[in-house]
Amino acid sequence: MKARVSYNNKEYAIDLSRPLDISIPLRASEDNIRAWQVTSPRMEPVRIGEWVGAVSEGAPVNFRNIFFNPHGHCTHTESVGHIAREIHSVNRVVKRFFFPATLLTVTPEKDGDDRVITRKLMERTGTGHFLEGLVIRTLPNDESKAKRHYSGTNPPFLDQEAAAWMCASGVQHLLVDLPSVDKERDDGRLAAHHAFWNFPDAPRMDCTITELVYIPDHIPDGRYFLELQFAAFENDAAPSRPVLYAIDS
Repeated sequence: MKARVSYNNKEYAIDLSRPLDISIPLRASEDNIRAWQVTSPRMEPVRIGEWVGAVSEGAPVNFRNIFFNPHGHCTHTESVGHIAREIHSVNRVVKRFFFPATLLTVTPEKDGDDRVITRKLMERTGTGHFLEGLVIRTLPNDESKAKRHYSGTNPPFLDQEAAAWMCASGVQHLLVDLPSVDKERDDGRLAAHHAFWNFPDAPRMDCTITELVYIPDHIPDGRYFLELQFAAFENDAAPSRPVLYAIDS
């Protein structure tokens, strides 16, 4: 199904029947992705006396509780409430869910024991104009990213200068295939989060960071339209399902 999208007084054609889902699903499994020392998510039938909320145990419906952490268990989208004293709900700050985005692939640079996405690396790789959304795929990009246990592994991250440059470039929605834009252990500085949101000087309240996406290799770098949908949680972060749509030439 083709659709016409207008952006900056120009029309683009996209095919809504060919979505490119870059989210990682939540599974009640040891294979589920994990970060920040969380244990595996759980999905359990409700038990009320002798009644068990499972069709396999005689109930008319499956009726399960789900225990998980959006930051540590799945693709999730954050608001500035992630680092502010007040938990600004991601469900309230985002008013639009469909916008143009750039997908770029980078190989983080070695810096001692760290692997860092720097401003210079982004300048060499990118075009300098990232539209409203920027999706970053890091190399190597094997399928184990979709079920990796990141705790204690010091994953790649963005340096403060790169995040500030993205802010100055007008990126409103940043998506990464990492557990965080910041270093796993940085004594609580969260420099990249602060720089991207321009917090606390002039916070960009309607901007978001989405972490733990996975972009398969068959999706080429370039420009797309991004649909960024997330569960309507009144929280600093919510599980999300970002979907890319190729722009017809």
